[in-house]
Parts: sequence; structure tokens; C-alpha cells
Amino acid sequence: MSDFSLHYGHWWWVLVMVLIASWLLYRFVAPRSWHDWTGAGLVQAFIIALYAEMYGFPLTIYLLTGFLGIELPLTGFSGHLWATLLGYGLAGAMLEMLLGGVFIIIGLMLVIRGWVQVYRATLQGRLATQGVYALVRHPQYTGIMLAVFGQIIHWPTVMTVLLFPLIIYAYVRLARREEARLIEQFGDAYLTYRQHLPMFLPRWQAWGGCLRALFSPQPD
Repeated sequence: MSDFSLHYGHWWWVLVMVLIASWLLYRFVAPRSWHDWTGAGLVQAFIIALYAEMYGFPLTIYLLTGFLGIELPLTGFSGHLWATLLGYGLAGAMLEMLLGGVFIIIGLMLVIRGWVQVYRATLQGRLATQGVYALVRHPQYTGIMLAVFGQIIHWPTVMTVLLFPLIIYAYVRLARREEARLIEQFGDAYLTYRQHLPMFLPRWQAWGGCLRALFSPQPD
């Protein structure tokens, strides 16, 4: 039996990874309205599609080889499609894992750090403007987008690539609705905050501060 065959069919591992990723999603980005559930539902579909193909059944590889006639070496690393299609081999696959992992870790850190700041601000009845919220207005949504993008670098599939722009669209719309609610709640304070910070990506001069905010102790 080839290492390609041995790599797949592990549905118990699919279940474990889906449960862990879903717990992280709903623990730190808990949906509060049906609009929130739309974004979370798309991310949930992304998670299921990703791990079902990563450890269960390699649908994308069979579609590429069976229907499009693309010749792929059927090895345990074939799922690293960018490296496989471009002929970068094992070294390229390892680079994909490293690069994708960087985006995923930064994304998860933004989600968790953002959750901490929102939790503290909610307890104190104030607007969250410290930590990662001093860099962008929606760091948790940025984190979700980065984590999803990192997984597409690491292990792309037809379904996850198709879901990615839908996730971006859903969270952009969600951010705009959330801002309308925050303007009603905090008035000029939020308008001033919004005027001075970008929505999702820090300004170029703030990237150093972004790394410090991710890996330094959280401000109270």
C-alpha cells in the first residue's frame, strides 16, 4: 500500500480536528446574531471541507487527475497542491507548511487577543481600543481571514478556495453592521476611533507594533 493511500481514510482524525477547530471558532468568535452565524457557518464549512480532504478523502486531487487530466504524483505530500503543481516537491511542501503555519498562528493570536480585549471592555462598559484594537478596528475578523488564508497556502482544496472569498465578503459585511451598532452605542467616541484606524490591516508603519501587541502582555 502506498503512502498516498495510508495518508487518507482517517475519519476519526477528521472528526477530532473539526471538533478542535470548531471549538476555537465558537469559543473566541461566538455568534451573537444571525448575521454572525452566516460568517461562522461559512468558516465551519471551510473547516469541514479542509479536514475531510486533508485526512479523509482527497476529492480535489481526484478531480484534478480524473476530470482535468493533470498528472500529479500520488504521494503523501500531493495535497500540498501549490508545490505539487509547480513542481517544487518535498522542499516546496515543507515551505508551504511553514508559510501557511505563520499565517495561521498570527490569525489565531489575533482572534484570541481580540477576544480578551472585548471581554475586558464589556465588563467595564467601555469601547475596546487597546492591544490589537489599537492597530485595527476588527482584529478578530482579520485573524479569521489570515487563518483561513494560511490553510489555503498549506492545503488548498476546491471547496476551501471557493469558500475563501465568501468568508471575506461575509466578514466585511458583518464588520460594517457591527460598526453601525457601535456608533449607536458609543457615538462620537467610536466615530473618532474609526477615523484613526483601518478596518482590517494595520498601516505599514504599525506592523512592528502589531507583532509587539501579539506577543507582549495584554494591557488592562
